[in-house]
Amino acid sequence: MMSNLVLMQGNEACVKGAIKAGMKFYAGYPISPASEIAEISSVMLPKAGGKFIQMEDEIAGAAAVVGASLAGLKTMTATSGPGFSLKQEVIGYASMAEIPCVIVDVMRGGPSTGLPTSVSQGDIMQSKWGTHGDHPVIALAPTSVKNIYDLTIKAFNYAEKYRIPVILLMDEVIAHMRESVEIKDDIEIISRKIPENNEDFKAYKVTDDLVPKMAPIGKGYKFHTTGLVHDELGYPSNSNEVAQDLLERLMGKIDKNRDEIVMYDAIETDKCKKLIVAFGSVSRLCNELVENGDLKETGLFVPYTIWPFPEKKLLEIVVKNNIEKIFVPELNAGQLIYEVQRIVGTRCEVVGINKYCGEIFEPQEIKVKIEGEV
Repeated sequence: MMSNLVLMQGNEACVKGAIKAGMKFYAGYPISPASEIAEISSVMLPKAGGKFIQMEDEIAGAAAVVGASLAGLKTMTATSGPGFSLKQEVIGYASMAEIPCVIVDVMRGGPSTGLPTSVSQGDIMQSKWGTHGDHPVIALAPTSVKNIYDLTIKAFNYAEKYRIPVILLMDEVIAHMRESVEIKDDIEIISRKIPENNEDFKAYKVTDDLVPKMAPIGKGYKFHTTGLVHDELGYPSNSNEVAQDLLERLMGKIDKNRDEIVMYDAIETDKCKKLIVAFGSVSRLCNELVENGDLKETGLFVPYTIWPFPEKKLLEIVVKNNIEKIFVPELNAGQLIYEVQRIVGTRCEVVGINKYCGEIFEPQEIKVKIEGEV
């Protein structure tokens, strides 16, 4: 196994992870604090045999990566909150048409244009419900530069394996910090299933794993692609039965594989009575508080998959330890807390710790809140 240690920025790690995963097409529009992803891609991707294009706006950036993916390429676009809002229609289309792609959202303060260069974690619910209708969602949230590199590769793998747009949620602090990253050669790379021949090919044929094979445009396969409810051939259908079966399959391909998809860390949770649930940059300072023993009888749960949330493991920790109180520090007015409350129900109290002025928490702010709630 070959490996080397490299100092890099978070946004740079995202690009290098994407190229490692096989990205061959990037389309996007400049926006802080994600602009470095486009800039670095414009330099590195052509050298790796790929194509970079700056589109006229955020919607076009999303549409271009969907089109390139239909042609058989691994694709990515990157943006921040305002651009993420604009991309939602295309994300919904990609979910319905089952077109794999990766959408990076480097979160910044909002709403609207908000705080363009300041940290936020305000897009948690948008990543789940930003596009309309019931649809499958995978959203990953890294906590370090190394984690960005690894989870970008994982995002491509999930997109290709499940034929789904995958969202990489990074906050500004993680995206702009620099850390050493160990680059390894023996990393699993997954590519979409391609049909062997054109005989009886059905673009949306129901299979045991609920993920149809995907034929690239221009290779002689006849199929139809639409955002409408469609049958196995891809043609629109108004049948209630077809609609029910299609949506159940779309959501089922993620629900069925939830245990394989979800990723998390459970730190000092063996005998804790209090639990912190934190993600992204906030989890780093919570980890420091917990591992240094600054908070007594307190464990930390870090979800790397925000959607689907690793609820089975969280509930296991709560029940096993008879947790008395859960704290959810977030750089927003309260979003992930609602998912935690849904999961634990009335088993224990769930307390939000919130900050949304564009600054990251100081460790002492979280410590005082938790100790004051004992």
